Amino acid sequence: MRLGLLYSGGKDSTLAALLCDEFYDVTLVTGHFGVTDDWEHARDAAEAVGFPFERLELDREVAEDAISRMRADGFPRNGIQQVHEHALERLAAQEFDTIADGTRRDDRVPTISRAQAQSLEDRHDVDYVAPLSGFGRNAVDRIVESKLSVTVGPSEEIRRADYEAELRPLLAELDGPDAVSEVFPDHDQTYVTGTD
Repeated sequence: MRLGLLYSGGKDSTLAALLCDEFYDVTLVTGHFGVTDDWEHARDAAEAVGFPFERLELDREVAEDAISRMRADGFPRNGIQQVHEHALERLAAQEFDTIADGTRRDDRVPTISRAQAQSLEDRHDVDYVAPLSGFGRNAVDRIVESKLSVTVGPSEEIRRADYEAELRPLLAELDGPDAVSEVFPDHDQTYVTGTD
């Protein structure tokens, strides 16, 4: 069975791929809006951990709408959620039997409710799995520490291909560079460079 997993090149989506690998033919899929070439970071991380990789084009209008929502809210949560739901819809329409993501039990965003998962499955005739849904951040960090080589650092400095990597420059393009720090709080990101 073919599984397409939304992939950023970070620790959560990489661990999710490793957990699914025993049961599925896993392909790591990075959604992108064409704003930057940051998807290449996910491709490099996928290669480093030995998984096939694909890009998935997302609608730029969705990114622009998410930016508008973030500006109105003053924080990124709802905009990121909107982008994740769009990415899952696009992934579900591809040639996979199963789709997945790296969302954890304690993630505030993005998340997928049971009703949303069931709707995706019913409308697209796919299975949706969230292999980390029973894991909290501490458990993920402990497993990752023993299995993966990871670079950690401030979001604006770490190579990655998550939604934020394209939303930040788009926000700067639309509203100027100061808008980024007004919407996105300081936080760390991860980038996987290999397995231990």
